[in-house]
Amino acid sequence: MAGSVEKKLQELGITLPKPPAPIANYVPFVRTGNLLTVSGQVCFDGDGKLVAKGQLGGAVSIDDGQKAARACAINLLAQIKVAVGDLDKVVRVVRLGGFINSAVGFGDGPKVMNGASDLMVAVFGEKGKHARSTVGVAALPADAAVEVEGLFEVS
Repeated sequence: MAGSVEKKLQELGITLPKPPAPIANYVPFVRTGNLLTVSGQVCFDGDGKLVAKGQLGGAVSIDDGQKAARACAINLLAQIKVAVGDLDKVVRVVRLGGFINSAVGFGDGPKVMNGASDLMVAVFGEKGKHARSTVGVAALPADAAVEVEGLFEVS
């Protein structure tokens, strides 16, 4: 039987994808005690295609960037489920770190990251509110528009 978080995902029309395997020398997540760090997730959809490709402030709109950040957050949730088996074990979303593929001078990265932050709050409620950093970068793997990493307290 699905837990309350999975029921919320169903209400939001979200199906968690199978997380992709790492493409370099790292692991998708590390748990130490009650902290789970999830490696950066790029904005792949459930079919393995990028939700947005290219730079914000260039060919990618803020709206499409927010959709990409939301996809990254869905991929974080998929990794958490693999790591702990049940999303109801998330005690708190502690921190998200966002990397925005940005054209020179693009300063609206925080607006883009709201796509990920808003989803965490929609899924987890108050315990989804988190600290956050957003950094504009010159490039991301596969020319993805957004990558998001996360730190979670789990039981």
